[in-house]
Amino acid sequence: MKLPALVREINWFAVVGVAATGINYIAALAAQRGLSLSPLAAGFVGYAAAVGVSYFGNSLLTFRRPAMHGPQFARFAAISLVGLAVNLGIVFAATRALGWPLWKALIPVVVIVPVSTFVMAKFWAFREAAAG
Repeated sequence: MKLPALVREINWFAVVGVAATGINYIAALAAQRGLSLSPLAAGFVGYAAAVGVSYFGNSLLTFRRPAMHGPQFARFAAISLVGLAVNLGIVFAATRALGWPLWKALIPVVVIVPVSTFVMAKFWAFREAAAG
C-alpha cells in the first residue's frame, strides 16, 4: 500500500462521505419534520437517500473501481447494511435511552459510521483483485 494512494483515497472518501452524510442528515431531519416520522423511520429515509451517492462516489472516485461489479456491490451492500444497523442503533439508544433530539443523536453517527466503513470498504468491499 502506497502512502500517496492512501492519502488520495482518504481525501476522496471524505469528500464522498461529506456529501452522503449531508444528504443523510438533511433527508432524515426533513422526513422527521415534514412527514412526522419517528427518529428511526427518519434515519432510514436518510440512509436510503444517501446510499447511492456513497456507492457510486466511492467506487468511481475513492477506490477507482468499476461501479457495475456484482460481487463488489454485494460486499458494499453488506457494509452499508452494517452501517445502517449501527446508525439506527445509535439513534435509537440516544433518542430513547438518553432522550436526545434527533439532531444530537446523529452527531456520533456521522463520526463512527464513516471511519468504520472506510476500513471495511478499503480492505474488503473495494479491494483489488488478487493477482492470479
